[in-house]
Amino acid sequence: MADTGTPPTIPPEFQQYDSYAEAPGWQLKFSLVWVAGVGLSILFCLPHFIRGVRARRVLHDVFGIREKIDGYINLYGSDTNDTRGRENIRMRVVERRDWRKDWTRNVLNRLGSLVLWTVPWVELNFGQLLVIVGYLLTVILCVVIRTPLTENPNRAGFITLAQLPVVFLFATKNSILSLLLGPGNGYEKLNFVHRWAGRGVFLSALIHGSLWINNHLTWGFPIIGQQKETSGVAALGLLCVIVITSARPVRKAFYEFFYVVHTFAYVAFYVTVCYHTIYAPPWIYPPLAFYGLDMLLRFFRYRIKDATLTPIGNQFTLVNIPFCTDGWTAGQHVRLRVFFEGRIFESHPLTIFTAPPSASCLSDIYGSGITLGARVTGDWSRALNTFALNRGYLETDADPQPKKEQIDDKESIEPDPPAPQTQVQVMIDGPYGGSTIDLGRYETVLLFAGGAGVTFTLGMLDDIVGRCVRLGRANGERTRRIEFTWCIKSFGLLDWFAPALVEIARTAASSNRSPTPLSLHISVYVTCLCDPEAVPPIPNCDVTIMRPDVHHILDDLLTPPTSTSPSQPITTSPYQEKASVSPSPINAGTMLPSSPIAPLPPPSPETDVDNQEIVLISKPGHVTTARRRTADVDSEDGLDPHASQKLPWLGPGGGVAVCASGPAGLVREASNAVARLRLSKRGMEMGGIDIHTEVFSL
Repeated sequence: MADTGTPPTIPPEFQQYDSYAEAPGWQLKFSLVWVAGVGLSILFCLPHFIRGVRARRVLHDVFGIREKIDGYINLYGSDTNDTRGRENIRMRVVERRDWRKDWTRNVLNRLGSLVLWTVPWVELNFGQLLVIVGYLLTVILCVVIRTPLTENPNRAGFITLAQLPVVFLFATKNSILSLLLGPGNGYEKLNFVHRWAGRGVFLSALIHGSLWINNHLTWGFPIIGQQKETSGVAALGLLCVIVITSARPVRKAFYEFFYVVHTFAYVAFYVTVCYHTIYAPPWIYPPLAFYGLDMLLRFFRYRIKDATLTPIGNQFTLVNIPFCTDGWTAGQHVRLRVFFEGRIFESHPLTIFTAPPSASCLSDIYGSGITLGARVTGDWSRALNTFALNRGYLETDADPQPKKEQIDDKESIEPDPPAPQTQVQVMIDGPYGGSTIDLGRYETVLLFAGGAGVTFTLGMLDDIVGRCVRLGRANGERTRRIEFTWCIKSFGLLDWFAPALVEIARTAASSNRSPTPLSLHISVYVTCLCDPEAVPPIPNCDVTIMRPDVHHILDDLLTPPTSTSPSQPITTSPYQEKASVSPSPINAGTMLPSSPIAPLPPPSPETDVDNQEIVLISKPGHVTTARRRTADVDSEDGLDPHASQKLPWLGPGGGVAVCASGPAGLVREASNAVARLRLSKRGMEMGGIDIHTEVFSL
């Protein structure tokens, strides 16, 4: 055969772009970028992961909730700890850790403040925005670089497939990534990446599909008819359905509809896209593997238990699951499925608002198990409350409706009978989430909650008070000052958790005579002036009618007192004005006055209830302050709401921990307040400020 020589080379300007040869390389580049980002995040969180392994929290996240086989719960730590060992522990706690000298920590703390700033309406902080912008920028660059996009938009389709593993990695509740990032970084913290990665999939698919449709219209080719074109249009339509039904207004108003559509639509999308292109299956297998791992871990973590439902009025239901004594920590939540009235397929996340029995102050009230609180906010929670009320009164042969004469005639009101209890079976899946910071490493703690978000902060409060008082700071806990703040709409909501707050406050008060006392102050802010007589007696608690400012509360907590006299108010609150005093009688019992040093012991039975008053101080254009006081507390001298006057001042250093939970607006305000103080000189003087947030919304 004759040698014809080297074939001619086609000039670059005349070469046809081969998307099937070029695009897979860009899929690989995109995958390397996001895998590198995940790897850096894991490396950054490695110290946190190691601390979680040492505390056995990682094991909890893997094996789930369990019971102690022997049925014995040691409430005070190891029996082998002798007196000498406890003295050594307490001596170590007394030695204050001055983090002001840790310049590395201070520099990182200031840099970290930048990522905490939260943008209104976007509901993402600056750090999350950096992640999202980086991700979308990577997607766009991989789609448009060195490709004739308008003539051949296949690259966008290939990048769409490459994003599917990202969507599922950050969507599954039992993700290997959340495990490697350490305790507290659960699916609820990573879900924002899932949402925006899904939008990235839709963006690249829209570019691919719209340009192909435009080309077919330009060249006169049919859009629907062949399998490739028809399946492509169907896949794009399914993505449109997923994106539209995933919008926050739809998700919040019709969650069950969103969940069903979301599940069936992405299954249909996977099947359709495999018909559309032979290049899809390799990118389908990783999501299926992530989903399979999630289902496998859920199977090992599912627990079917007997539970007790206790309705607190018609707006709140307690769910107590006894004997679940291990495998969870304070602040975590479970997904609860209650077997009642045909609702066996619905599961909802509920926060455990007690600490594990080994440390909890509330075991005598709620027992040695898991206690959940379900506020009536939707169809399921309303049906659960109605079921508990009706079934409980039916089992006790009581009348669920109070008698009319008992409502009209206050003199004939008798003590309310015990709330009815209903036995049901439940399925729990978890635990999930939890706090990313250990409160025991900080001397000052601020727990700030709004509405139902108190279930998280109450569990954290129970845990840290139990560790410091009941367990004697066995792990070297350094916490000395705790400000617990709860913002609610009406006084009646206090009844939901009043027994728990009273017991925790009394437990903290019992440490007054110890070498390392724990000081706790409780502040309740009510945004609606209604029924102030309903304020229950909670030791060392102030109730104020106003909308609180998180920055003001945190700044006041970190401000040293201006006088050495702890018994009198030192400064005047900007919310306090001299005006008329409107007393109202109280029949709830005795309320202890606030103490700037530590909580006082429980009241004696001889205290005269008639001397108690709810003091309302108001002035036109200002807020109103409602404070319960006794006869020996002056209405003008005892109404300073400043936390710095209610808690002892320990000096700079020691560190500050902030936990905020509740609506997105409150959490955003708390994050911005911490970011602002981190950048200030006071933030460095306090040894740094760390924050953990929990948003209670869909």
